[in-house]
Amino acid sequence: MSAIDDVVIRDATPSDSRAIAEVHVASWRWAYRDDLPAEFLDGQTVDARERDWVGWLAPVQPGAGTLVAETGDGVVGFCSFAPSRDDDADAHTAEVLTIYLLRDAAGRGIGRALFASAVGRLVELGYERATLWVMASNDRSRRFYEAAGWSWDGTTSEHRFDRANVPIVRYTIDL
Repeated sequence: MSAIDDVVIRDATPSDSRAIAEVHVASWRWAYRDDLPAEFLDGQTVDARERDWVGWLAPVQPGAGTLVAETGDGVVGFCSFAPSRDDDADAHTAEVLTIYLLRDAAGRGIGRALFASAVGRLVELGYERATLWVMASNDRSRRFYEAAGWSWDGTTSEHRFDRANVPIVRYTIDL
């Protein structure tokens, strides 16, 4: 039995908002501990994230979606996507907005399966290209995307996290 045999990847529904929020907050706290101020991470709350996810999951924007990875323990990860928000993107370009896992789910192939499912969905939706933004300092995530065939296109920006401006880089793939 492989490490991901017990994982179901499915479309998220509004009833998943709380579980997604729990993963979102927990994953930020372990994944970004060295990249973002501790006060900012500690200030993230499941209740606030749940309110965000309730709004994001209903109604669904055309060409957008959120997938969850679920085991017998519940939702352990999620990945969301939508039409690209980048100024230089055309209508055939999607953006992977999020992919997060609980710490215990990382390194078991769940993230790879979840990400591949999301990319497959983008193809089904007719997108020809996809982008995503990642912290420049997030080596683990950058290796993950590169292993999946994505590459940095040279575009950089900054993202504002409370009191921290964090350099981010854009990765792309032709679908």
